Amino acid sequence: MADNGERTACTFCRIIDDQIEAEIVLEESHAVAFLDHRPLFPGHVLVTPRDHVATLPELPAADVGPFFETVQRIATVLPDAMEAQGTFVSINNVVSQSVPHLHVHVVPRTKGDGLRGFFWPRTPYDDDAHQRAVADRIRQALAASR
Repeated sequence: MADNGERTACTFCRIIDDQIEAEIVLEESHAVAFLDHRPLFPGHVLVTPRDHVATLPELPAADVGPFFETVQRIATVLPDAMEAQGTFVSINNVVSQSVPHLHVHVVPRTKGDGLRGFFWPRTPYDDDAHQRAVADRIRQALAASR
């Protein structure tokens, strides 16, 4: 468990604590999911544990199942929500981990989308309204999946 200094310095903890604005698509007792502000494609979601945990190996074993059930739920609804064919799901642990708080990337994918290997183009939202509309689509798909 993180000390208060780590939590206040962590960008994702600050999002979870409503200190930084983000397009949150799902809040559960153990996890929060929100749109990546630099998406590979619109609908790129980050799923994070509520507690500050830097990497997957640090996630308590009892939390792994509930956490990945949330990741699975996002990956299940994202293709329909974003009119995609599938998803790409990934985790970086330390290397290439831009925020040292465990987060799983769930990215909508369509054949021919240009994502190759680990050289990923970034596709920004057109504007704030576009980002909100994408978040709304994912929220609606999540609500319908209950």
